[in-house]
Amino acid sequence: MPQFFLNKRLIMLLVSIILLVALIGFSLRDREELTWPEQFVKDTTGWVQSLVSRPAHYIAGFFENLVDLQNTYDENKKLKKHLDDMARLEAKVYSLEKENKELKDVLDKKSSLEDYKPMQARVIARSPDRLWHEKIIINKGKSDGVKKNMAVMTSRGLIGKIKSTTPFTATVQLMSGTDTANRISAALQGEKQLYGTIDGFEEESKLLKLKGLPFDAKIKKGQNVVTSGLGGVFPPNVPIGKVIKVKPGELGLNQTALVKPDADFYDIHHVMVLTRLMPTPPSASIGEGGL
Repeated sequence: MPQFFLNKRLIMLLVSIILLVALIGFSLRDREELTWPEQFVKDTTGWVQSLVSRPAHYIAGFFENLVDLQNTYDENKKLKKHLDDMARLEAKVYSLEKENKELKDVLDKKSSLEDYKPMQARVIARSPDRLWHEKIIINKGKSDGVKKNMAVMTSRGLIGKIKSTTPFTATVQLMSGTDTANRISAALQGEKQLYGTIDGFEEESKLLKLKGLPFDAKIKKGQNVVTSGLGGVFPPNVPIGKVIKVKPGELGLNQTALVKPDADFYDIHHVMVLTRLMPTPPSASIGEGGL
């Protein structure tokens, strides 16, 4: 009996192999239509693949989007830092170009000051808020030879004079300030040179007052105003500004010219302190030194 079952199993195995080979051969033939079992198997397989692939693609796409988002964030961060660096670099270049121009103008101005030695200085402090147009502090003082009443100018024109000094700094009283003692002898250039005194500053119009001009003098708009040099402290012909308009003096005995300064009192960084090469004569107490 066991031998019978063993033979039966062997026969069934052989038949199964034959059927499998036949089915494989049958399925490999070029046919226009598949049998319904093949169609069922393929449809079932396709449906399962579709069911599994959609979530898989969705999850894979989600993680890819996260990676792309992180990459975009990193790129934007780098670009923003690059733009910030560019902005800082442009600001630095602008500042250096401006400073270079100021220093070049200062050097060009030195050759026209005759008997005066220009001492280059830098502004290190300034009166705040409403006193902005009053005073500045420079980085040169007594140890550098700076003395009270010395003229101070930029490459464009006169801005004021030394008010006080310390060993390493000096305070400059600007012509745009309200100090009534800050008077400077000046000359109005023209066919006939006229003399007066820079005395006061109009806050609203931002114009200097040139007082003491003859009441019958013919003064035109645009005439140049320079230092007179009569006091022996300030060099002559340092530009101060140009006449904008003229009005009668306080008592009607003379005229006052309103002068637009050549120098920019608002934006001052580099200045020159003018020191005389020769000893100051006794007459220096008259004019700018006394004014």
